[in-house]
Amino acid sequence: MSGPARVPRSWRVRQLGPPEEALRLEPGLAREPGPGEARVEIGAVGLNFPDLLLCAGRYQQRPELPFSPGFEAAGVVAEAGPDAAVAPGQPVLVVPELPNGALQESITVPVAELYPVPGSMPVAEAAALHIAYQTAYVAMHHRTQLRAGDTLLVTGAAGGRVIAAVTGPAKAAACRRMGADLVIDLAGEPDPAGRVRAATGGRGAELVIDVVGGTTFDWARRAVAFGGSIVVTGFTSGTINEMRTNHVLLRNYSVVGLHLVRYRQEDPALLRAVHDKLIALWSAGSIAPQIYRELPFDQAPAGLSLLSGREAIGRVVLRA
Repeated sequence: MSGPARVPRSWRVRQLGPPEEALRLEPGLAREPGPGEARVEIGAVGLNFPDLLLCAGRYQQRPELPFSPGFEAAGVVAEAGPDAAVAPGQPVLVVPELPNGALQESITVPVAELYPVPGSMPVAEAAALHIAYQTAYVAMHHRTQLRAGDTLLVTGAAGGRVIAAVTGPAKAAACRRMGADLVIDLAGEPDPAGRVRAATGGRGAELVIDVVGGTTFDWARRAVAFGGSIVVTGFTSGTINEMRTNHVLLRNYSVVGLHLVRYRQEDPALLRAVHDKLIALWSAGSIAPQIYRELPFDQAPAGLSLLSGREAIGRVVLRA
């Protein structure tokens, strides 16, 4: 005889602060799906730096308390409502809208928030696919146009030619293993912009993807090539920069923003097309999410602490 059914759980933010103070593990709130909705049993949740900002009330979105954080998860459709274009048993990636975030073991969402994934894709990789790879792909191929022979500089890279800028020898070694042409360890480099220019014959990087902001943005803008582009995708340093527009004018480069949440609202068809391309790349063995650590679902605060301490080299995933 089987025992009582397990009650799914949700992480909820009831007061703002660091994860260990803000998050509370509570009985889940998933409901029966209505028209155009589905309920998904979550197998893994990908943690992201913005989850830390959400807990502290410092993210661009500030949902009313209480709410569940979490930007991406993966699982299997358990129930499908009327007119829902998914079927029970289908593996999916879930990209939910706040305040109904992904840090839940069972979640009911509109099918517009679901992306199909192959049954052969490990659930932890599926949970770590959307935010990082969508950001990189849209930055390189839609916000700008990276061409063969161009130099790409990625700040906070422990996530043409690729230059990775990171802090610390362990992250530097990881970027070398992943194939970066040049790795700059900011912990011991007094002039990172000079290193980039020297490595490119004085030209600089045609494309800079900056996830850090703060002092990193300040030196990265000096490393951009004439006529190049900087794509601002986040502020993991906690500092939002003020632009020196005279430098933009003199170097003739572009500074553009990339916020995936707004893309989902304004141009969801683009993200679905990009998702299909990413799945094709994964199926061909061209990409594979780097999982730094998998933790049980009830260790969400510990997982987020790995991100706040800049310890993670790759993605931190919770297994439900």
